[in-house]
Amino acid sequence: MIPDYLAEALGDVASDTSGAPADYIPELATADPDLLGAAFATVDGEVYGAGDLDVELTIQSISKPFVYALALADRGFDAVLAKVGVEPSGEAFNEISLERGSGRPLNPMINAGAITTHSLAGSQELDAGARLERVVAGLSAFAGRRLEIDDGVCASELENAHRNLAIAHMLRSHGILDEDPTAAVAGYTRQCSLLVTVRDLALMAATLANRGVNPRTGERVVPERAVRQVLSVMSTCGMYDAAGDWATQVGIPAKSGVAGGLIGALPGQIGIATYSPRLDSHGTSVRGVSLFERFSSDMGMHLMEVPPAARSAVRSNHVVGTGASAIRVLQLQGEIRFAGAERVVREAVSTVPAEAGMAIDLTMVHSLDDVARRMLREVARRVTLDGHEVVVVDPESVLPDPGEGGGVTVVDSLACLGQQEGDERRQRPR
Repeated sequence: MIPDYLAEALGDVASDTSGAPADYIPELATADPDLLGAAFATVDGEVYGAGDLDVELTIQSISKPFVYALALADRGFDAVLAKVGVEPSGEAFNEISLERGSGRPLNPMINAGAITTHSLAGSQELDAGARLERVVAGLSAFAGRRLEIDDGVCASELENAHRNLAIAHMLRSHGILDEDPTAAVAGYTRQCSLLVTVRDLALMAATLANRGVNPRTGERVVPERAVRQVLSVMSTCGMYDAAGDWATQVGIPAKSGVAGGLIGALPGQIGIATYSPRLDSHGTSVRGVSLFERFSSDMGMHLMEVPPAARSAVRSNHVVGTGASAIRVLQLQGEIRFAGAERVVREAVSTVPAEAGMAIDLTMVHSLDDVARRMLREVARRVTLDGHEVVVVDPESVLPDPGEGGGVTVVDSLACLGQQEGDERRQRPR
């Protein structure tokens, strides 16, 4: 079904022949302008696609967020932020500009920031060759297979790298680059010349969507904190001087490349990739933009389109038993974050005093974030300290520690409530 949907979407944009392949890099100018592909990769490793899925293209600027993630993982936030900012530039990707005062590039998605970020990958002691290998190995881990450099494209770009060399010399003059500018540009150009397919790009995006763990290999490529930083910067800076339009119309953290690739990562859900070499005035795939606009609209993928979690967290609030044996059951559901947990707190506070005890049923809850866990633990603690029994129905252990300060009984199902302790109950210490 999903491949059919993707095929239909490709068919609808195929007639758009506006734009043209990048012509300032001779090797890219020869790309077949009619190539077209799209793929979805889920956070559990399923890949769906249609069109030219296995045609190789060079990754180009799509490499920027991934190398930024590697630099954050390798050098730490303080070292990277001292050299590269996070503010949108509102300028083209190859603009020669730095932050006034500090001399830092404005963000890691423009070329000035990306050249700097490349120099920060790996440990400080690495030479240019070892640093490049760290970048190639890191991007390969995102893709789940070893990636190779297209030597022809690399040579073509290096012959026309005058603007990037100017940027690198400017960075060196401000003390942002510590190495030879020519070596930095050469390494960055090789990074951009890595060959990928649409399938690769979708899995790389899905690794970001999956908090830094490759959904196919299970390898943690970068820490969760680095992923949050990368996706945030992609949201505000990934589409250069069209970032505002993209954020409002599409609303998916994204990054484009001048070979015609385009990726998006929707946290916790999916990685998306498209390929079409015809570019618009911003250097972004014309048909890729149209496809992403359609995906976002059809599937409600905009980051600001979220379900009403606060209302749906409490599935039911009812009483089991009568008289002194009555116990109020709060049956919860779904993915519970702060707003949903706040709703649970209100329900618990307003209803518990009327009954001898309360059961918090987590059977239909598939995840709790850290804030929700803390709030539910506090509910259990306060209710037990008020003299009421608290039972947590938690067959999947989504609340591994219900808290301290009172007697909390953990059971596997509501049916266990009437059984003797020691059958299926697990008593947690006070």
